[in-house]
Amino acid sequence: MIASVAGTVLAVSPTAAVVEVGGVGLLVQCTPATLAGLAVGEQARLATALVVRETELTLYGFADADERDVYEALQGAAGVGPKLAQAVLGVLAPDEVRRALADEDLAALTKVPGIGRKGAQRIVLDLKDKLGPPSAAAARPAAAGRILPTPRSRGDQVTDALTGLGYSTREAQDAVEVVLAGEAADADDVPALLRAALAVLRPR
Repeated sequence: MIASVAGTVLAVSPTAAVVEVGGVGLLVQCTPATLAGLAVGEQARLATALVVRETELTLYGFADADERDVYEALQGAAGVGPKLAQAVLGVLAPDEVRRALADEDLAALTKVPGIGRKGAQRIVLDLKDKLGPPSAAAARPAAAGRILPTPRSRGDQVTDALTGLGYSTREAQDAVEVVLAGEAADADDVPALLRAALAVLRPR
């Protein structure tokens, strides 16, 4: 298994990044929060998981090893494949997944595109006792996968991440404005701002 990659970011798209490792450009599928912390031409280190299928090899990238471990554990639930597991982590941080399972919080899980109430119930049933309690850390690192600081503003990073999830530029900008005006999340934590913006776009 390829446990991590480190190198220069050659390209960033709404769903993936290309990281050059030893002269080879590796296509790494990432969540919007992780992609928001990457910039072309800069160095990055990502924890990774390699998914092998009959016709393809897909490399998934994560901010850290804990996020990757939660990703792999999520696939132990019935009906959860690699893409849906990644979608969960695109909306919920690892500790938020743990809390949702421990509290049987179906509403939190159904915020994820592709997970309905029955799917959330299956995930809770299958994984409730398998991920352990939330850690002491409040949230994932602010610069997911980054080694050097990004020149882009936090608002621009969150807007890019939201458009990568399929929202229009206007919807993304409006949600970011609401979050930044109220500072509903840690002002310096781009992933936290992204989750707050998603909460604006997907109210309970």
